[in-house]
Formats: sequence, structure tokens, C-alpha cells
Amino acid sequence: MNLHEYQAKQLMVEFGVPIPRGRAVSSVEEAIAAANELGGSRWVVKAQVHAGGRGKAGGVKLVDGLASLQQAAESMLGQRMVTGQSDPQGLPINKVLVEEISDIQQELYLGVLVDRSTRRVTFMASAAGGMDIEQVAAETPEKIVTVAIDPAAGIQAYQIRKIGFGLGLDKEAQKDLYRVMTGLNRLFDDLDASLVEINPLVLTGDNHLVALDGKINLDDNALYRQPALVELRDVSQENEKEHEAHQYDLNYIALDGNIGCMVNGAGLAMATMDLIQLKGGMPANFLDVGGGTTAERVSKAFNIILSDDKVKAILVNIFGGIVRCDLIAEGIIQVVKESDIQVPVVVRLEGTNVETGRQLLDDSGLSIITANSLNDAAEQVVAVAGGKQ
Repeated sequence: MNLHEYQAKQLMVEFGVPIPRGRAVSSVEEAIAAANELGGSRWVVKAQVHAGGRGKAGGVKLVDGLASLQQAAESMLGQRMVTGQSDPQGLPINKVLVEEISDIQQELYLGVLVDRSTRRVTFMASAAGGMDIEQVAAETPEKIVTVAIDPAAGIQAYQIRKIGFGLGLDKEAQKDLYRVMTGLNRLFDDLDASLVEINPLVLTGDNHLVALDGKINLDDNALYRQPALVELRDVSQENEKEHEAHQYDLNYIALDGNIGCMVNGAGLAMATMDLIQLKGGMPANFLDVGGGTTAERVSKAFNIILSDDKVKAILVNIFGGIVRCDLIAEGIIQVVKESDIQVPVVVRLEGTNVETGRQLLDDSGLSIITANSLNDAAEQVVAVAGGKQ
């Protein structure tokens, strides 16, 4: 689950991370009131969407005077923003963040994430802040400093000093860095985060560190422990089909192809999509219905796939381990009958009672194509979807 910048900053403050004064607003009138409350004559107006690259897309504007502030707020609120990290339809701008101006001496990067290779929470930092960290990592990896936190020992002072030296901070600024890193470490653990980023973390003219931006991604699997954070979810920033799937414990991600995929198991789903592309097709989605596949979940999965008008064929690839293949076949037949599906459906079953399941599908009298292998299924679904793309 992603949070908006203003939400991330509110949480960071609770853990001792300094931020600029600002206020999130949802109307032009509120934006003007926020500017008057902050004082001064120059402010930053930031579109609040769940996508990076806002500055390049015109979603971060430095304004002088209330007239310019009003114009900036009017140009953002109620619009959709397309960035390099959003889909072509963009994301709705329902709020903007009005902030005071910061005296920026240097822009830095600081992030916290789970490094699966070391199985540690890891801090990443770079003196090349304000840029795409992926580009920095690819082109100048020597500019990135990392430290892995031992879960038993916790973050250590020498690790903070290592990050500080890597960022080129003096002793005074490193005192701020200590507060920022210890705060982010507690935030990451206490809130079950999967990613925390400050880009840029700025060194101000008076030699203090301030989080000029903030990004927090929360671990969906731990949200049951964070009921207060669940209230921060903004479903307007999520794909409608992905949100609907989430309500039924289905793992769905929309893609750009025309072949709908329904698979049980994330690894099998990835292999299925890879093979479809190898055969010249393009998957329209990733959809993992999970191990405990039932007729109801199959029905919901079909409905979500078919709500995408680009879908020209559906590939169902189920391994019947916990649930028998004949029961899965019965569920598929029931759904196809009740839903009046008009696109070809290719089904590959494997596992317990697979022969009985295939026979049920063949004898159903419905336009269901059975496949004997995943390779066969991929070839058939690409063919019935209109051939190679």
C-alpha cells in the first residue's frame, strides 16, 4: 500500500524526522489559506499522486505571490497527471501540498528497504540526491553507500557515521543524520514498511537536514496489524480492477496485452506469462487466484479479467494440489455457463484427478479448449487471440 507525500511526511515527523512546514489541501481556497498561514510570498505547490517523476511532469511548481499560487493550484486540482511512472491514463490529483520554501545547500538521497539478498533491512544513501536513484545505481554505483542492519543488534552509530562520511557531512550535520536514520529505522519496523525514501533529503543553508520529499510503501501482508494506516489508503490512486481483486484476496496486476491469464501460484503465473510472450502473444494481466481455488473465486477472477475490453482470449492454468482438478473443472464450467463468456477459454489442468477434470471440460458442450501441457496451452491461446502480436 502506497502513501501520499503529505501522509508520509506526517508519519516521519512522529519519528523525529524534520520536514518543511506545509499543508495538504483539496481546493484553491484552501491553498490560499494555507499560504497565508505559512506566511511569506513564495511557496512550493506539489501534486499529490502515487507516482514519481512529478517534477518532470509539471506537478511541482515554485510560485511567487498568491496569484501564481492560485494559478498553480487550479492547473493541478481535478486534473490527471501522467508521469514516467504512471500508466498512460495518469492519476487523479485530488490534493496538493503547499509548502514553505527551503534554503537548499545540497540535495541528498536516503532510503530504507528490505534487501532480500542479505535478508536485512538496508539503508541506501547517495550524495546524488534529487535524481532518479535507479539511474545513479546504473551509471555511477560508486556514489551509493549502503549499510545492512542486524535485526538483533539494531542500527549502530558506526553505520550512521559511514553513511554520513559517504554523504560528505560534517560533524554538526551528522548529528541531524543520527536523528533521521534512527527515526526512519523505528518507523520502518513499527509501521511494517517495505520501502521508505527521502529524495531529496536536503542540507539547508544553516547546515541542517530536512526531508524535502517523502515516500512510504507499506507491506500489504502486515496491514492487519496497522488498522490506523489502512485508513490512509487512497483507492482513487489504484487501478480499479486491482482494487476490486484485492477485496477478494486475488493478486491482480493489469498489463497491456490481449490474453487474460488466471493461474494459481505466483511463480506459475510468471512462467505462464513468459511462455505466452515466447509464443508471440501478450498477457493482459497477472492474476494469481491462490492455492485454495474455489468456484466463487474463479467466478470473480473471470469477471475481473473480462472487464478489460482488450481481452480476446483467456488462459486458465491451474495446478490441482490442495483442490482436485475435477472440482476446479466443475467450477470453470459453472462460471462459463453463468457468465455467458464470449471469448475463447483455454484450460490447462495438472495434478490430482486431472484426467477426470479434462473429461468434464471436454464433455461440457461449452467452447472450452483443453490443453495437455503449458506449452500447448500457450500456443493455442495465442492462436485463438489472433496470433502473434
